[in-house]
Amino acid sequence: MKILKENQEDEKSVCENVIPEEQLQMVSKFRKRLSIGIPNESDKLENRLCLTPQAVDLLVSDGHNIYIEKGAGLSANYTDLEYSDSGAKIIETRKEVFKADIILKVAPIDMEDVSLMKDGQTVFSALHLYSQSRDVINELIEKRITAIALENYRDLDSCYAFVRSMSEIAGYSSVLIASEYLSNARGGKGIMLGGVTGITPTEVVVLGAGTAGEYAARTALGLGAEVRVFDSSLKRLRRIQDHLGQKIFTSTMHKYVLQKSLESADVLIGAVRNTTTFPRSVVSEEMINGMKRGSFVIDLSIDNGGCIETSKIMNLKNPSFVKNDVVHFCVPNIASRVPKTATIALSNIFMPLIERMGVAGGVTLNLKHDIGFREGVYMYKGILTNQAVADKFSIMCRDINLLMAVL
Repeated sequence: MKILKENQEDEKSVCENVIPEEQLQMVSKFRKRLSIGIPNESDKLENRLCLTPQAVDLLVSDGHNIYIEKGAGLSANYTDLEYSDSGAKIIETRKEVFKADIILKVAPIDMEDVSLMKDGQTVFSALHLYSQSRDVINELIEKRITAIALENYRDLDSCYAFVRSMSEIAGYSSVLIASEYLSNARGGKGIMLGGVTGITPTEVVVLGAGTAGEYAARTALGLGAEVRVFDSSLKRLRRIQDHLGQKIFTSTMHKYVLQKSLESADVLIGAVRNTTTFPRSVVSEEMINGMKRGSFVIDLSIDNGGCIETSKIMNLKNPSFVKNDVVHFCVPNIASRVPKTATIALSNIFMPLIERMGVAGGVTLNLKHDIGFREGVYMYKGILTNQAVADKFSIMCRDINLLMAVL
């Protein structure tokens, strides 16, 4: 039975009204106060945070201890005072934050993070398998870390919650960025993304009919652009038609059709999610060569190797480059351009997840009962449990479901 907390009422008083006393005693018996640390990101261009002050306030009122490194929220426009007033403990040094039992990060773990971790710790972060280091994986194994990849976690509705949330932001942002780069403000060819009476509308090609592709198409259509969507799945193409509520040009990844569309396109948005170990290009360099001079390409799949052959990883400080007279924008953490919005979105997922872990009695007990949470685990107490990671680094892998069965 789900128990909804309203107006920050005490959980126990709510429970007493809806469940028998015996069950309430069982909840109290297993409930655990969690120790959670949120450090500054090693990547100085990662501006997102996992929890807002409002979420911290609710979690602290539930008895959890939240430790936040000094200045961690500044890039998302949250001050230390806001977090302190919400009940978090502001920690001066990064090393002290890593003493918490659970670490919440946005950027993938690097060697600096691993060096500060303690044995048996739990960490939530992005995995970004394509750019992941074998040395990091080996150190996580050595320290018997339990690691959860945000992109693999499924919520109670069996949705990739973190991926969908960040993909929505990335999809919207991609069109707004394209609008900037087509204008003179960014040295573009001086056209407006959209449609004006009597002027041929801008042509936008979207690769991928998933969440990012859908929101990119929705935003471009809202500005009046002519949109074409390509995807390898007819099911996803039908779904995006239904979600957009209007008929648009859709096609499977037919090379000839895609090439002809790119020849007249002003903007190309790559939103194909690559789930394999190695990058898979959908658009070749030859196709990019055939695009109009001054066209704009944004590869939203770059954190998984990219879906455009001419793409290469850039960063928010130096986000773009020109190749074959086409402007390329290839930033893995594009949602960091709007860090406050992204932080609120992440917090909306983390807060109920932490509450469920607390009620369940901790990370391990929650893993036993939450299948979607279990899917996010790529390492359990130093045992690799993700086949894709195992294949990339040739390391033995164990089935997480079997591990949970013997606990």
